[in-house]
Amino acid sequence: MKKIKNENALLKKAIEVAERYAKGRGYKGFSATDSAKQKVESLYRLLVHDKLITPLPEHKEDLASLKHRLVVWIMNQLPDDHELLK
Repeated sequence: MKKIKNENALLKKAIEVAERYAKGRGYKGFSATDSAKQKVESLYRLLVHDKLITPLPEHKEDLASLKHRLVVWIMNQLPDDHELLK
């Protein structure tokens, strides 16, 4: 897995956008006690279910891979001149 510049900021943006998408789909949101891991996994599974991202093979579904997949997804959603892509 190749290290992506601004990966942490891109992950934060991906979670923010995916949460907005989930709420638009009728999801009530995450509680304050939900961990970041739970958010990442839930949002990943929602995006896979809606066929917005390609699923990982089951034996490669670890937290780092899920985060990376969300980062790649948001990189494709942002405009080319976005500050996080520079």
